[in-house]
Formats: sequence, structure tokens, C-alpha cells
Amino acid sequence: MDLFGNTLIQQGGYTLYPLFVLSIIAVLIFIERALFLHKGQIHSLDFLAGIKNLVKKKRLVEAMTLCEETPGPLARVVKSALLQYGASDARIRSAIESAALIEVPILERRIGSLSAIARIAPLIGFIGTLLAAFQALVSLEAANAESAYFMQSLAQAIISSTVGLGIAALAALAYHFLHGRVRALVFEIERVAHAIHEFLTSAELLADAEEEDKG
Repeated sequence: MDLFGNTLIQQGGYTLYPLFVLSIIAVLIFIERALFLHKGQIHSLDFLAGIKNLVKKKRLVEAMTLCEETPGPLARVVKSALLQYGASDARIRSAIESAALIEVPILERRIGSLSAIARIAPLIGFIGTLLAAFQALVSLEAANAESAYFMQSLAQAIISSTVGLGIAALAALAYHFLHGRVRALVFEIERVAHAIHEFLTSAELLADAEEEDKG
């Protein structure tokens, strides 16, 4: 660790410190978001089939309990629809849309930070390159300039930009990967929301709900 830290900092300059901080932040965000999004993935077809089966058997409480025990945004959106069981088409649709508006920002949380890191890291690396280039010019103007110091400044310029671009590339890849996972989950939410809406507003189910109200 000492060899890695001291040698690389000496060769790349002090701008590597903020670059290392950005890389650590990017890694932590990626791991946390990847685990969170993975936890939110369920077998939606099996889950939805189980919910429909329970509702058809008039076991609405068990259906809601299943939603509460199932992790992820899909279950919460379905539960919001079940809470409006027997209500009008507009109320069910409104409940689903409200739940989705809450869930989508939660899925997208902190992912934009990776995009910001991908943009900032090359700029910090470029600042380090400019500082190293300035030091190289100063060494050339010095009467007692040594070639070793000049070469060290050039190496610092190259390392600073390389590290900045490398971190930016990895952060951009992480952002696009997570963004794709979010898009897939949002699409799944829309599909499940449409399916549960069509089910709860079907003529057969509405007739059953009216009979329960009369009873």
C-alpha cells in the first residue's frame, strides 16, 4: 500500500488525491445501487399470477400481505392498486400512477452522481497535466535544470490525465449499466401496473366487488 500510494502520488502529482476520492465514491455508489436494484427484481409473472389468484378467491388481505412481504417497487405499486379494490377506474389508475411517481426517483437515486464523476474526473486530470506542464517549462528556463526533473514533470502530466480519463471511463460504464437496469425495472413497473389495472377493472371482478358491497 505504501509503495502504491507514495510512488504513484510522486509520479502523478497531488491531483491524484481528489481523483482517488472520486474513484472510491464511484465504486461505493455502484455497489450500493447494483445491490439495491438486484433486490428489487422479482419474478413478476409468478408474483402477479399469485396476486390475481388470491383476489379471485376473495382473499384480499392475503394478497396485500404478499405485497408487503415481497421486496421491490413492483410489489408496492401492486399494493397501491389493491388498496383501491372495487373503486372506479380513475381512482385505481390514479393510485398506480402516484405509486409509480414515488418509486421511479428511488430507483434513479445517486445514479446521476456517476455521470457527474465521469465528467469531472477528466477535468481534474487535465488540471494536473497543466500544472505538470508548467513545472516542465519552469525547469527548462532554469539555468541548472536537470533532465531527470523535466522527465518527471512530463510523466506527471501523462499520469494525471490517464488516471482522470480511466476513472471517467469506468464511471461512465457504471452509469450506463445502472441506467439500463433502471430502465428495465421502469418498463417492468409499467407492464405490471397495466396488468393489475386491467385485472381490477375487469367486468367480472367489478361485479364481484359490487356483490360484496351489497352483502
